Amino acid sequence: MKTVIAIDSFKGSLTSMEAGQAIAEGIRRADKTAEPVVRPLADGGEGTVEALVSGMNGSLRSLTVTGPLGEPVTASYGIVDTETADGEKLAVLEMSAAAGITLVPPEKRNPLFTTTYGVGELIRDALAQGCRRFLIGIGGSATNDGGIGMLEALGFGFLDAEGKPVRRGAAGLEELREIRTEGALEQLSGCEFRIACDVTNPLCGDQGCSAVYGPQKGADPDMIKNMDAWLGRYAALAAQTLGDADPEYPGTGAAGGLGFAFRSFLKGDLQSGIGIVLEETRLEETLRTADLVVTGEGRLDGQTAMGKAPVGVAALAKKYGKPVVAFAGSVTRDAIACHEKGIDAFFPILRGICTLEEAMEPETARRNLADTAEQVYRLWTAR
Repeated sequence: MKTVIAIDSFKGSLTSMEAGQAIAEGIRRADKTAEPVVRPLADGGEGTVEALVSGMNGSLRSLTVTGPLGEPVTASYGIVDTETADGEKLAVLEMSAAAGITLVPPEKRNPLFTTTYGVGELIRDALAQGCRRFLIGIGGSATNDGGIGMLEALGFGFLDAEGKPVRRGAAGLEELREIRTEGALEQLSGCEFRIACDVTNPLCGDQGCSAVYGPQKGADPDMIKNMDAWLGRYAALAAQTLGDADPEYPGTGAAGGLGFAFRSFLKGDLQSGIGIVLEETRLEETLRTADLVVTGEGRLDGQTAMGKAPVGVAALAKKYGKPVVAFAGSVTRDAIACHEKGIDAFFPILRGICTLEEAMEPETARRNLADTAEQVYRLWTAR
């Protein structure tokens, strides 16, 4: 019997592949002839690089780049040799590795001065490694610079009234008067950028990046008003320079306007994170011949049913009429909505009273997953 396991990470406890292997262990305990197949799962956010590198036999590359405050930070990204006709390498990045909000202490958060330059340095390095396909998660940013820092690192020019480079950070947008494209790296024209973006905010306005996400990045009301105006002018200048730059397109406001930069300057495709991951891992091909599908995440709740990774797996499985069960560290009452999204049954893995810290201890979580999977699989095979 073939069981396909694609489970999201238990954040702070187990990676996607670690959780999947624990479930596989439990299944093999129940039936030594079972064929559990573990595939990586992520939604384009935190843990995507780790999941795809470990699950697709990729490699992790680390380097020193410019952090959000302009100081050096060590950032990593993944390189995967994919089975495309031309053998192009896939680079898997999380922008937060170079410009994430967790890299900035709360007392230093100020989007006027935080930059995405390091994100561009990661892309530049991946180009040098032969990567021409990119999967980039853009959640968790500390920035609101419209992506000009990233683009500057890739050779684009952002100049003030005197023809000098503008400052890094959102403050540079105030000075921006001219955009130059002739210095952009030549390799970019042959690249494909798939951007994991699960927000639909436009670049500007009441639902734009400055108004909605600026406060958590340290912006006060005056800064929000100013940054929104600067981004509007930047978008107009980009449209004038490029001929096609739409600040109203859903997701252009993601990561402080980084979504706009990718779509306008690099022809990036803004997509659902889980959709990109499922396609890149070719999970659908594996599911077609499965007898049972197992998914889950650390906490199964009503939000899960609104498009998170386990529901993405369930939707694929149901295309082929496959039964789906899910495991989670905890389950809330509103998780019942997951039944309408293709998850036939779900099971919390806690097996006794304990503290949250005890439950999240990796060895405890691994054991609980394996033990629960064993019992559910015994029931499944006894039907």
